[in-house]
Amino acid sequence: MADKRIYLCLAHMSDAGLEQKYIKEAFDTNWVVPLGPNVNGFEKDLESFCGQNKRVVALSSGTSAVHLALIACGVGPGDEVCVQSFTFCASSHPITYLGATPIFIDSERDTWNMDPELLEVAIKDRIAKTARKPKAIVPVALYGMPYNIDKIMAIANKYDIPVIEDAAEGFGSRWKGQVLGTFGKYGVLSFNGNKMITTSGGGALITNNEDEWREIMMYATQYRESYPYYQHEKIGFNYRMSNICAGIGRGQMTVANDHIAHHKKVQKLYEDLLKEVEGITVHSQPATGEYDSNYWLCTITIDPKLKIKGQENAYKTIVQGAVGGAAGVIHVADSATTDCQPNDNVEALRVFMDAAGIEARPVWKPMHKQPVYRGAPAYLNGVSEDLFKISMCLPAGPCVKDDDVKYIVNIIKDAIEG
Repeated sequence: MADKRIYLCLAHMSDAGLEQKYIKEAFDTNWVVPLGPNVNGFEKDLESFCGQNKRVVALSSGTSAVHLALIACGVGPGDEVCVQSFTFCASSHPITYLGATPIFIDSERDTWNMDPELLEVAIKDRIAKTARKPKAIVPVALYGMPYNIDKIMAIANKYDIPVIEDAAEGFGSRWKGQVLGTFGKYGVLSFNGNKMITTSGGGALITNNEDEWREIMMYATQYRESYPYYQHEKIGFNYRMSNICAGIGRGQMTVANDHIAHHKKVQKLYEDLLKEVEGITVHSQPATGEYDSNYWLCTITIDPKLKIKGQENAYKTIVQGAVGGAAGVIHVADSATTDCQPNDNVEALRVFMDAAGIEARPVWKPMHKQPVYRGAPAYLNGVSEDLFKISMCLPAGPCVKDDDVKYIVNIIKDAIEG
């Protein structure tokens, strides 16, 4: 048993303690509101990190960034938005906030991200069926892996549809050397507590120019007009990041590149240590030169034929608390199983590792298989459903040491029968 529990990606503060320095400055100057010097400084740090002459708006979450980007693209009731199915719900839920319909696009097998060929099939079909093209395209950098943005942008430009890059998991990932989130009309970042860098909770929206930045800023601060009293001519939102959280972000930016390098190192260690383990495959980026993943989480696939200790007990009891989430904020299920779930050996390995003090988690369940999206249009090739059944996330955060990775690999080996 490990001396400590090994988490997927635990927040890690800078050794110099700069997060506390900026937080203290906020308290000392009484800047404890959703504005202030830390917010301005964090946005400038992010703009420098992203390059490409982008502007950045710091927000309360990555979800709010998706929401505002959709609004800025003119998405409203009755519209359709093409979005990756293999992702977290924050990529698609904001579409429904606006009364629009998500059009789910399945994945490529090599990257696990949006399949450009299926994307174009979907666009053509939606135009044929509705006489209207989708209002936006939302690719996702799943677990930090870059999407094929060249192909996606070519299709988007062909049909004149704006791209909202959901790089919430892909902070610091690059395509041909350029930071994700800087190719499309808008880019989304997340600084949740388990992301590459954190502000406790928070996100950001990357924009192309001053005019877009100003409009997003208005929507993020209740869209108040310039009168001596509150005058609202459009509906805005209370989405700005607090000066306290932004102070954490400013400190985190000093270690961002170190965090990214660490995740890549952990990925390489998993690849080396698991390459001879039959039935276990570490998912890696294509070796074609364009991809530079941050490997936010390291993922493996498990051969369905592999037998795991305790597999006969998989899904026999209802989970009472959140797995990898915030305990106390989930609805207790009526059944231990659904019509789309990981294979028994994947669940058995998760349970085995949990007992050994290791947090492992299934990959995201495809959105087109979620009950809330039953009936939503989906353009499928079977990839995301196949991967959901056989895949698992392993710890990769900056608190995960080399010895932890070795321990995790040994536990995986111990879990395999035969």
